[in-house]
Amino acid sequence: MSVRDAWGVRAARAVRTPEAARPARAVRRTSRGARLALAVPLLAVALAGCGIRATEVPTDFGPAPSRVPCALTGPDDGTQSSRGILVQVFLLCSSQLAPVDRTVRIEAGPAETDRVRAAQALLDELSAPPSDAERQANYSTGVPRGLSVGGPERSDPADALRLSTAPADLTSYALAQIICTFSDSEAASDDSAVTLGGPGTDAPRRYECTQDVRDRPGTKTPPSTEVDGS
Repeated sequence: MSVRDAWGVRAARAVRTPEAARPARAVRRTSRGARLALAVPLLAVALAGCGIRATEVPTDFGPAPSRVPCALTGPDDGTQSSRGILVQVFLLCSSQLAPVDRTVRIEAGPAETDRVRAAQALLDELSAPPSDAERQANYSTGVPRGLSVGGPERSDPADALRLSTAPADLTSYALAQIICTFSDSEAASDDSAVTLGGPGTDAPRRYECTQDVRDRPGTKTPPSTEVDGS
């Protein structure tokens, strides 16, 4: 055999070798596919034995359950009392305002100061730390401790209240809590609006508690309008 013929034989073998190897690879791929097909029902049987139902397609189980119930499961002994007046205050929960029942005691006094004493009792409840049951339900408050309220100045409307801190200096959460709590109490005007001012001489404003404020107290400031004096 010549050198040229020898190279021709080796070249021919080199060409035929990949063709000859393909059936073997196909057999191996088929074998792996068969083993995988056999493993799927076996996995389903194993899952069924563990009490887990197998599924052929990915399942969307939705968002994770919320950890913020925003609801007390029973009477709160820390804030309830057999004596006093049942009131409703708005605390923060899940970035919203949520109503909570409280029992307050208001000392007797002149009738003309009833609104001021009621407003101060509500402020004290708002600024107090939430009870253990309220904290477990994820309630909190943004109203600062030590906040006080007084009656109208000489030039104010008769239904005005003045805080020891200007409303504009409070956080939007604290102001929303105060306005929405006052609006459903004796501290409000006849139309449920709240006429509120600060310790200075600036004219008070008439605030409203809207659904937007309850839903988004961090971004929605209670709408207000300036009021004239009496």
